[in-house]
Amino acid sequence: MPLASGAPEVISPRPSAAPRPTTAAPASTVSSASAAEAAAAAPTVLDARAIAALPFTADLPPGFSITTGRPGPDFRIYTIRRGEQSFVTVYAGPTSQFPIYSGEQVQAGGRSSVVLTDDGVRHPLEHLFQRSTAPREVHIWVSSLDGADRTLAETIAQNIDVR
Repeated sequence: MPLASGAPEVISPRPSAAPRPTTAAPASTVSSASAAEAAAAAPTVLDARAIAALPFTADLPPGFSITTGRPGPDFRIYTIRRGEQSFVTVYAGPTSQFPIYSGEQVQAGGRSSVVLTDDGVRHPLEHLFQRSTAPREVHIWVSSLDGADRTLAETIAQNIDVR
């Protein structure tokens, strides 16, 4: 198509999809950014002092830890894990999303629980404590596990209590 000046329009070929050379950021910038991203993504393992300050108690079997990830503006989420494997998650905040599992809801021990019956065996999958002080709700749920790990996760979750 001719341009307004009457000269024909020259169409340049599209650039190839081959990667173009880039200028690398200084190593210190890359290291800092990568370290910050890794720190934000990695859960923080709580020490005994931090665990004592939680709004709940938990009996941890040997080899287990409590970690925390990114908190929200008025809530915290904790994970009870063995190594990289999550067993139980705990939400402490104003309003949980209880229930997340389908099953029979029962009231016992000062909490609401969801119990699933599977092959005649009752499995307590989640629990909700409601409190008059912050955090108003402490919601505990079991990770989807099988066999002995499932039983262990259910036991850990059932032994959690609010302070």
